[in-house]
Amino acid sequence: MSVTSRITARISRARRNRFSGVAVIVLGLLLAGGMFAMFSPAQGAKKADDADAVAKGRALFLVGCASCHGINGEGIQTQRGNQYGPPLVGVGAAAVDFQVGTGRMPMVQPGTQALRKKPIYTDEQIEQLSAFVASLGPGPAVPTTEQYSLPADLTEDERAKAISEGGEFFRTNCTACHNFAGTGGALPQGRFAPTLKGVSKRHLYEAMLTGPQQMPVFTDEVMSSEDKAKVIAYIKHTTNTDAKNGTPNYGGFNLGGLGPVSEGLFAWLSLGILVTFAIWIAAHTARVKKDKQS
Repeated sequence: MSVTSRITARISRARRNRFSGVAVIVLGLLLAGGMFAMFSPAQGAKKADDADAVAKGRALFLVGCASCHGINGEGIQTQRGNQYGPPLVGVGAAAVDFQVGTGRMPMVQPGTQALRKKPIYTDEQIEQLSAFVASLGPGPAVPTTEQYSLPADLTEDERAKAISEGGEFFRTNCTACHNFAGTGGALPQGRFAPTLKGVSKRHLYEAMLTGPQQMPVFTDEVMSSEDKAKVIAYIKHTTNTDAKNGTPNYGGFNLGGLGPVSEGLFAWLSLGILVTFAIWIAAHTARVKKDKQS
């Protein structure tokens, strides 16, 4: 019997072994796993980075947020049944990035409304907090630059049209609270709509996506990402008073951009001062004439 024949006979006997099928399956799984690990090392590294970010975010959360929102983001109720801190399960990373990135959270003290202030966390820490809260339940993710910006390849006419369409959305859905100039306004029960000047595009998008405080939620089903980008472009165009990149103040001093309220107050105060001055002049003149006649 030749060497080839002996090898063939051994292979044939091995194939008839009852453990040969299991061995083939195990070998195939090992080979597939090795190939996957070889050609996708970035995914493994990303998962490790995500787990590390979640762990660091939890540590930050326990120190700065758990006293109001609970150690697992379940929220804390007062003895009267009110929410001391709302639950964060399902709010998503976008809500955390907005609230913490604008300095509204953590709050200095409980109040009617969280005020915008300088953030106390770094960008890296905000990302870690966002990763931890996102791990509690599915929710809106932090938007990308492509989502909250107009396409870079638009012509001047196309960009102007997009800004105009964004203005229509803004006037329909936003001016009742933020007024036409985007400078904010008063709301019931001591609340107010904040000014939109100086707010980043990402935070504007996140505000529409998550609906912080009294603001309604504009999901992608209600307003698409393209429409949100148009609204943001209109806001940045309107609140930017640079003559080259935005809308210049043709009228000069805009009295805070608060509309008829500040303008009416200024008009009545000016009119009152003028009337008072006119009465004083008339009375003073009449007194001088009377003294001369006597």
